[in-house]
Amino acid sequence: MRSILYLIAVILVIGWLLGFFVYNATGLIHILIVLAVVSLLLGLIQRA
Repeated sequence: MRSILYLIAVILVIGWLLGFFVYNATGLIHILIVLAVVSLLLGLIQRA
């Protein structure tokens, strides 16, 4: 389960970077980075 969360987080971060630098969308792209951070935090909390 933990590796799936990290995989999702990495995909969301890559999507955020692509969206931010390529398409330069405003609000929706930042939701991806928030989801990635939440996913990483859940992985860290579950590991502890």
